[in-house]
Amino acid sequence: MGELFKLLKRGNRSAMLAAIVNTIIAIIKAAAYVITGNVAMFAETMHSLGDAANQFFVFVGSALSKKAPTEKFPNGFGRLVNLVLLGAVLIVGIMAFETIREGYHHVIHPTESSGFWINILVLAVATLLETFVLFKAMKEVLHDNEVEAGGLGVFFKSFSYLGRAKPATKLVFLEDTVATLGGLLAIIAVVAARFTDFHQLEGIASILIGGMMFFVVGKVFLDNAAGVIGQADEEMENKIGELVMADPDVKDIQDITVIKEGEDLHVELEIEIDPNLTVAAADDIKDRLEEKILSENGVVDVTIEIDEEDGVMTWKNQKEPVSD
Repeated sequence: MGELFKLLKRGNRSAMLAAIVNTIIAIIKAAAYVITGNVAMFAETMHSLGDAANQFFVFVGSALSKKAPTEKFPNGFGRLVNLVLLGAVLIVGIMAFETIREGYHHVIHPTESSGFWINILVLAVATLLETFVLFKAMKEVLHDNEVEAGGLGVFFKSFSYLGRAKPATKLVFLEDTVATLGGLLAIIAVVAARFTDFHQLEGIASILIGGMMFFVVGKVFLDNAAGVIGQADEEMENKIGELVMADPDVKDIQDITVIKEGEDLHVELEIEIDPNLTVAAADDIKDRLEEKILSENGVVDVTIEIDEEDGVMTWKNQKEPVSD
């Protein structure tokens, strides 16, 4: 039990915060839906419920993935977070389907909902809370990439570095981006339906919110399916390759592979050195490179093989231009 508590303390903080906030939001929205019968509020309730459940599982998965390797599982549990995320998106998928179905029903059979000011107040408060969680997720994206930013820089840089964020952080970022946009869309639909008597707008908003949820499902599914299989990180391969080639004793790189498992990066490297160097000197080179590579963000282990220089240059820092 003590080990489990220690692991949970290392879980993704953005996911835990998002799960708590979305649970509170879902309860408030559900109460407003029961009182007013507003279908856009129903869509937002389902959205928040799906996000809350999803983000809770993400938090647990991100924590358990940090469990140390055992004799039975010598490669560790890094890919566990990808497996949990694949399961979690199923919840969002079901919620998205129900949201679209209810929205379609309201478009075909529009009804006027009551409690205009209740809907507006609840949606406004929920959207502000979602924006707060989204901002925290943006800062977590920058933290994952060891990037400093302030003010509007947090907003712009978080989108730039999203692709290299941890899987759990990326999911929270995407879900809360959609949640914030969905809240604004629901407010617009409620206001427009009130002053134009075009009550189908609430159903259309529900369908659009469900569609955005499906986008998150597709994006997260593809990212984490690749993670479960074991995806090579080409960007990090180039970065580490340049770092290794900068060492004066490294003559060439025969092969380099960086495999991403959950939040962890595993590096396998085969280098060439001067055949006249002693075993002790070669060992020093290996130790020096391991220390440099392990200092890179996300790298958890490095395997280096050493071979003598063969006179044929294998490593290329840049891809050859494609001929016309």
